Amino acid sequence: MSLDVDTVRLPDGSTGDFEMLRHPGAAAVVPFLDDPADPDPRVLLLRQFRHATDGYHWEIPAGRRDPGEHPDTTARRELEEETGYRCGTLVHLTQLWTTPGFTDEVIHLYRASDLSAGRRALEADEFVELHELRWSRVLAMVRDGTITDAKSLAALLHIEALSRRR
Repeated sequence: MSLDVDTVRLPDGSTGDFEMLRHPGAAAVVPFLDDPADPDPRVLLLRQFRHATDGYHWEIPAGRRDPGEHPDTTARRELEEETGYRCGTLVHLTQLWTTPGFTDEVIHLYRASDLSAGRRALEADEFVELHELRWSRVLAMVRDGTITDAKSLAALLHIEALSRRR
């Protein structure tokens, strides 16, 4: 990542200086242990320490793209590193700008299923608890404000609104 100051010509013809955090992008995954179409499937969530907020957050597995890496590859890699599972099926849900006011970071959101055992490989600065939860419990955590991570909320609500609701 890098921090730049860009001088930009604005729509009205004036110019302004903008601080820009350049980011290679990321991918995040909602991993289903059961068929996502089941009435109340089990999913995996992480409870992870985040220095920026000095606390733990409930999140879906996610991580930064390596240079030149396709987002699908990032999603599969991060899923295995953070949960110890590989996926047989990976479905791209959407992509979003994380904070377009100051960064060019785009995160790709996925749903993963047909999981099998892999090898968990956390980085030294990752303090992550892995939790298996029912979908109904995850939605309750969204409703009561327990889950506050934006990428996780976007992916979970995308699945609930556009995939699971009939």
